[in-house]
Amino acid sequence: MTQSIEAEFTAFVAARGPALVGIAYALTGSQQNAEDLVQAALAKAFARWTRISGDPEPYVRRIIYNDRVSFWRRQSRRPELLMADLPESGHPGAHDHDTTLRLALRQALLALPPRQRAVLVLRYLEDRSVEETAEVLGCRPGTVASQSARALAKLRAMVPELDEMNSAEALR
Repeated sequence: MTQSIEAEFTAFVAARGPALVGIAYALTGSQQNAEDLVQAALAKAFARWTRISGDPEPYVRRIIYNDRVSFWRRQSRRPELLMADLPESGHPGAHDHDTTLRLALRQALLALPPRQRAVLVLRYLEDRSVEETAEVLGCRPGTVASQSARALAKLRAMVPELDEMNSAEALR
């Protein structure tokens, strides 16, 4: 690869890397897993960098989503690991209300099925339309709408404080 292509790729990573990690974090729930997911996606994109036309960010995001969906599918084939003792939970009074709400929302998001979580990330965190979300996930717009409605209903049931605020605002 020429130095100009490498410089172009490096500039893209410097400019958009943090946003990509943020999206990956919303999908994985773990900073380390998010960074690994983005690193793998960027490695795949770099190998095809000269063939990417236009804005490379949608291409890289698509790799991130596809890799995460593949991971979810592999995970669903593995048996569940049972623990003898549950870990201790934190003390809700130790945090202010916003922190407690964010932690509850994070746990509720992680409890959602992977497709519903992906729909919420695309629709509310990335502010994509129903049609764009359907295209990225490879499904129909009606599926996106129904998954979104179900996911928001589950979130509201698991975190009743969300009824007081805008759902999109809570996810940010």
